[in-house]
Amino acid sequence: MQKKLCLFTAFAFVINITSAQIYKNPEAAVAERVKDLLNRMTLEEKVGQMSMNSLKGSMQNPIAYGVCESPFTNINDIASRSIAAKKYAKEKTRLGIPPIQIGECLHGQLAAGATIFPQAIAQGSTWNPALIEKMGSVIAYEASSSGVDQALSPLFDLIRDPRYGRNEECYAEDPYLVSRMGTSFVIGMQGDPSQTINGIGKDKVMCTAKHFAAYSIPVAGINLAPASVGERELRSMFLPPFKDAVQKANIYAVMPAYNEIDGVPAHANHFLLQTILREEWGFKGYVFSDYEGLKHLYTFHHIAKDAEGAAPIGLNSGVDLEAPSPDVYNKLIDLVKSGKVNEALIDSAVARILTIKFKAGLFEKALPDTSALKKRVHTPEHIALSQQIAEESIILLKNDKQLLPLHMNSLKSLAVIGPNANQVQYGDYSSTRDSRSGTTVLNGIKQLTGNKIKINYAKGCALSGPDKSGFAEAITAAKNSDAVIVVLGTTSVVFSGVGWNGHAPESEPKDPFTCGEGYDVTDIDPDGVQRELLQAVYKTGKPVVLVLVHGRPQSISWEKENIPAIVETWYPGERGGNAIANILFGKVNPSGRLTVSIPQSTGHIPVFYNHVASNKGFYHNPGSTEKPGQDYVFSSPDALFPFGYGLSYTSFKYSNLQVSAASFGKNEAITVSVDVTNSGSMAGKEVVQMYLDNKVNSVTTPVMALKGFDKITLKPGETKTVKFTVKPEDIAVWNNNMKLVTEPGMFDVMIARSAEDVVFKKTIEYKE
Repeated sequence: MQKKLCLFTAFAFVINITSAQIYKNPEAAVAERVKDLLNRMTLEEKVGQMSMNSLKGSMQNPIAYGVCESPFTNINDIASRSIAAKKYAKEKTRLGIPPIQIGECLHGQLAAGATIFPQAIAQGSTWNPALIEKMGSVIAYEASSSGVDQALSPLFDLIRDPRYGRNEECYAEDPYLVSRMGTSFVIGMQGDPSQTINGIGKDKVMCTAKHFAAYSIPVAGINLAPASVGERELRSMFLPPFKDAVQKANIYAVMPAYNEIDGVPAHANHFLLQTILREEWGFKGYVFSDYEGLKHLYTFHHIAKDAEGAAPIGLNSGVDLEAPSPDVYNKLIDLVKSGKVNEALIDSAVARILTIKFKAGLFEKALPDTSALKKRVHTPEHIALSQQIAEESIILLKNDKQLLPLHMNSLKSLAVIGPNANQVQYGDYSSTRDSRSGTTVLNGIKQLTGNKIKINYAKGCALSGPDKSGFAEAITAAKNSDAVIVVLGTTSVVFSGVGWNGHAPESEPKDPFTCGEGYDVTDIDPDGVQRELLQAVYKTGKPVVLVLVHGRPQSISWEKENIPAIVETWYPGERGGNAIANILFGKVNPSGRLTVSIPQSTGHIPVFYNHVASNKGFYHNPGSTEKPGQDYVFSSPDALFPFGYGLSYTSFKYSNLQVSAASFGKNEAITVSVDVTNSGSMAGKEVVQMYLDNKVNSVTTPVMALKGFDKITLKPGETKTVKFTVKPEDIAVWNNNMKLVTEPGMFDVMIARSAEDVVFKKTIEYKE
């Protein structure tokens, strides 16, 4: 009896202790769970939550880490390591705090076996936010299958300098378009903001907005270089997409950039991370450092002497967690004990991290089910979605005499030539460049044409380097064919050690990387001898179609002048070859539109459509080699191809512009509508664009700014009415007092096919 009483007493004690652990109770309020857990933590455990390690490395420490990184391997390995690391954190660390498992998910989970979608610049070129939201949901579904809780994506940076290698990771040069595409990606990944305000649902993954801020305009196009930008331009152009990520998509994490603005590195920028992000925008998530971003404060930016000096700078500025390892924040323990850092600052940072963990349901979340991976990852439906996105992203830049689409019944032979003709290119943050992982352009054409057309293939040259020994074979292939497809471009950095389908990296192509993170250039002409190869093929007199598979806008002035058909595909994902073939042969009507202005040359950089009036010079007398002038002496300042541009195999007629009122005021809005008719003979998609132009303001403003677009599908002869709404905030400016205001005055509403093809213009007045 006494033994039973002792057991009952011990059991009651355990029950009492457990019930007191509020943080383990999923029914308790998040704030209560955070407070309870934080009060139980030692200083060392708090700093552990502000640190990151690998999944494997986390199991070597009795202190639980805040974040663990997925290895750059395959989905099965990632899932197995996730199970081990999360079980270790729950069972072998004192408080059982699970880590946030992070993964790269820019255009699919960075893991062998996951679906590879088109690169971000191609995603933007779809001008289809609903499609990108669907893609985000699929990526989250796949990534969560192997334990990923948070994606280090997407980028809300603007494309402004083609020399910069990371353009491919961005959506567009325009803040409105970046916002629409980026927030759609986040909502697809995380879930609807009305739900994520409370928590992250099943099969969803938290997102990270990066790189905060103005990272993509480095001086001279060199990655990590300073951004030369004033506060007004920063607030007008570069911050709005991040603001929308916070306020419209409820993003859970923000990553500071590697760069500096006006002498202040982003990881030390209290104004950005505290004043704007948290105080002005009300950001409730946590700030995740870029890899070694805190370490850079003393090794790269030299605003601190050492790690001990960098730690309080990062903490005071608002960086909550250090990645990828605790090189700086591990100094916080001694700094607190010596009285140099207030522990309350650490408590605030840890509370933000714990809040995210509770909202994401990590304490209750089931471990990955390795037996379900085949059913959830790289499914036929996901692969088909990748191809659909590729097809909607491909842009027809030129099509003289309707050379495209090609017709199988009129071709007996076709040459497919070029260094990217039989090589997949996915872009950076991919697991492989092994062509067995997807469909090349050559194989896509072969699969589509079967034995109906003889295909003559020749590589011609490498992506870079001076070797022309393959020219002769390419010229012969062209001469022996009725028409020629030439596939040129770039290749981007991939993470070594991954490989495809378990194959070692030695099966990867050996081409040097020419694009992607850390691969910037001084010349945006086609690399190596690619243009010379194209010119040699062109001289055969055969009809030539140029297909570009690359990660950055390139100067193709000669190509525009001489090649009859040009197709822009960016990096089109694992079914890119099939998508390109469908476009070339008219199985799919091209509907992609440029999200960047293509410069005439490197010397024209930067070129973007939403510039102020003075940006294009004063004299407006552009010259040429034959007739020198001014603005510029030997050239015009215009783009080679403008923002929003793209051709179709059909034609579209715009009519019946309607504006609901000639003027409006505060708390009012006007409706703009236009009828669009497919006046051609083939079904197609049109991107209807609305731009606004303030006439007079207290500060200079862009000559035009995108404020609405809609991608519609029309059958031949079909008409649809497209409607847009204009609100006072759409014409707001940051005035001389750095206040966001809508000033009374006149502005133009423009309906356009591109930034240089305005169909209708109507002047409206805003009254206070």
